[in-house]
Amino acid sequence: MDVKYQLIVIGAGPGGYEAAIRAAQLGLKTAIVEEGELGGTCLNKGCIPTKTLLHSSNLYYETKNFEELGLTIPEVSYDLGKIYERKDRIVEKIRSGIGSLLEANKIDVFHARAVVEGAGQVKLYFKENGEERYLGGENLLLATGSKPFLPQVQGIELPGVMTSDEILEGKCEFNKLVIVGGGVIGCEFATIFGQFGTSVEIVEAADRILPSLEKELSRSASMNLKKKGVIIHTKTRLEKIEESVSDGKRELKISASAGGDIKELMAEAVLVCIGRKSNTDHLFAEGVRLELDRGRIKTNERFMTEVPGIYAIGDVTGGILLAHNASAQGIAAAEYIGQGRSVVNLDTIPSCVYMNPEIASVGLSEEEAREKGYEVVAGKYPMAGNCKTVLSMDERSYIKVVAEKETGKLLGAQMICARATDMIGEFSLAIANGLTVEEMHCAVRPHPTYEEGITEALADILTGAIHLMPKK
Repeated sequence: MDVKYQLIVIGAGPGGYEAAIRAAQLGLKTAIVEEGELGGTCLNKGCIPTKTLLHSSNLYYETKNFEELGLTIPEVSYDLGKIYERKDRIVEKIRSGIGSLLEANKIDVFHARAVVEGAGQVKLYFKENGEERYLGGENLLLATGSKPFLPQVQGIELPGVMTSDEILEGKCEFNKLVIVGGGVIGCEFATIFGQFGTSVEIVEAADRILPSLEKELSRSASMNLKKKGVIIHTKTRLEKIEESVSDGKRELKISASAGGDIKELMAEAVLVCIGRKSNTDHLFAEGVRLELDRGRIKTNERFMTEVPGIYAIGDVTGGILLAHNASAQGIAAAEYIGQGRSVVNLDTIPSCVYMNPEIASVGLSEEEAREKGYEVVAGKYPMAGNCKTVLSMDERSYIKVVAEKETGKLLGAQMICARATDMIGEFSLAIANGLTVEEMHCAVRPHPTYEEGITEALADILTGAIHLMPKK
């Protein structure tokens, strides 16, 4: 068996590579194994590619307001091929940066498929040359992430039916897109292509899109998508997909049930994004048994599995499927392994949806807080009165704050506005440190900024927002 490492990380996504770097910082001899590209799903098939496409989409969509802004650019158009090429360049640049960080921290990187053969034992399979090799380590950290889940329905394998992985490859051109699944991934792609002028329809089984978010956020997001021309079918479930050829033109016919009726939608492409499943296929050798819950690896509060010396973090364990959650867990796990304790606070993980405008939330919603027995107060500021929102011509938006009535302690915040994903960290920090509304309100925020809306929402709980009409 090869060199004995103190930590072997399997998976080089955000959770895996950040765990490896933190372990190296703590003086642990560390290796990381990745079958695909460095950066995992987030960098290569998720967060970064979608936000790159969305940036171009947002700018193109804003050209519709150019005349009002006093700008004139005749015949504005876009080249989707070049947009995808730019996406690829950005991904490669960041991937290269990750490689440099791993090298600088003296972490051994193995591009191979890893199979866990027991505590401290990993067998590597190198695709390029067929080589097989063993690694030994005191601790293993499993960070293999997740992959798109596909339902077992007729036609799911037809050409033009894609997951988020395939649509980000950019090899399929279409003018009509049906998105099955109105969660975060579906709504982000609906925003991207809807703003480019593509005909987009969403099919969602729940009674609203973004069902995991507060109802008011969901309603506002729905209105903003409809304004961009996106058609939304809720309480509607995919039944089958068939090919349809008319006048030599091939399309896909999507049959979906809504109550007792069947809706038939036509599209050139179908994006299926109804969830993800843990990536544990072929991860364990025969005879290795780890406790799984619906395919997800079970761990304790220190990310330890039932097998001593084997840890797991991120999407492969289920829970909140977010890159920053995996990163935080990875750093925390490395600290538990390296020093027996961690200072990472995992109780305030913000959720973000990169639509236009953005959505972000952290902590408890007003409804959730009441269900937990809190007596709450809430402050809300419609951003229509925010100067930065007005001059930037941003869309329907607001900031809402939830606090415990007796103590004033912050419990949660929900935002739908420009730069929401950049600002939500202010609430995460406040909640993590147990701040009250008054303590958070005392900070002076610059003008004109979107952040001023935070001050107003907090003030709505205290003395009343300055830029809101007095409450009756």
